[in-house]
Amino acid sequence: MADSTSTSLAPAPAVEPTGAGTLVATRRRRRRYSLLTRHDKLILTLMVGVPLTLCIVFIWGPTLASILFSFTNWSGIGAIEQRNIVGLKNYQTLWCGWSAAPGCKPTDFGYSLFYPALQHNVTWLAFFVFVATPLGMFLAVLLDREIRGTRIYQSIFFLPVVLSLAVVGFLWELQYAPNEGFINNVLNDVHYRGPLIDWLGDPKINLFAILVAASWRHIGYIMVIYLAGLKSVDPGLREAATVDGANERQIFFRVVFPVMAPINIVIVVITVIEALRAFDIVYIINRGKNGLELLSTLITNNGISESNRVGFASAIAVVLLLISLVPIITFLARTMREPRT
Repeated sequence: MADSTSTSLAPAPAVEPTGAGTLVATRRRRRRYSLLTRHDKLILTLMVGVPLTLCIVFIWGPTLASILFSFTNWSGIGAIEQRNIVGLKNYQTLWCGWSAAPGCKPTDFGYSLFYPALQHNVTWLAFFVFVATPLGMFLAVLLDREIRGTRIYQSIFFLPVVLSLAVVGFLWELQYAPNEGFINNVLNDVHYRGPLIDWLGDPKINLFAILVAASWRHIGYIMVIYLAGLKSVDPGLREAATVDGANERQIFFRVVFPVMAPINIVIVVITVIEALRAFDIVYIINRGKNGLELLSTLITNNGISESNRVGFASAIAVVLLLISLVPIITFLARTMREPRT
């Protein structure tokens, strides 16, 4: 009798919730084990979404728009209609700007400023690659030796980097002034008997005069980047090469330079991009005309001027984009390549 009473008074076993109750309990368990709160997810979405939106709006959007505009003769005013679509005519005009371009007829209209501007960009690139960039690397190697006053020298060489190319153009325009400029006054002091040199007005020499001014800033930029890379080189490599009897030149070209391969790639890409996007300094001097034509100035002079040839300027911009993509793709392929085992 006692046994039956105790059995009847025992608590009933808990019954697991079913249906909607099971679903609510499951969601609660999942919420307990979530690593990110709702606030964290909101912050993460903003951190990713805002830069991505800005990149699409201000970079990829104008890029795609320029590609589309390059197939039209749109003037930038009004809507684009069917009659504004010209296909590859803008690119044909650029191609036929060279009198010996194959496939062009004498009656085909060509843009005569395109090829000189392209040659000036190539000259700019060659000067940076073979003169300015090696000089910046050379200064970095010298300052890496911790010579006396190295901090002062670094500040002096880095000072032009903090200035924009527009300000650099104003400064060097004063130096190159025909009558009161510093350079012509120095020539007079050394008893130069020739006529005053018009450094910026003579189309035969003004490009090289501007290249000297642009290199003044570029050298300091390369020096800082390469100097930072030299500081990261293991000193043990140099010590081992010294023990083996290598001199300074052999240590740099056979030990340090190969180790600096990632920095060398970055410097090459920066040099190419700086040469192709050059605009500020030549536009400040003479609006990119009279021997200072560049692809970037042609884009501005055709797209933002009284001609309003937005479609044609977009075609030039696409050509410049394609040329610029070569070093960028090379850099990405080099950095994203898996290390070989």
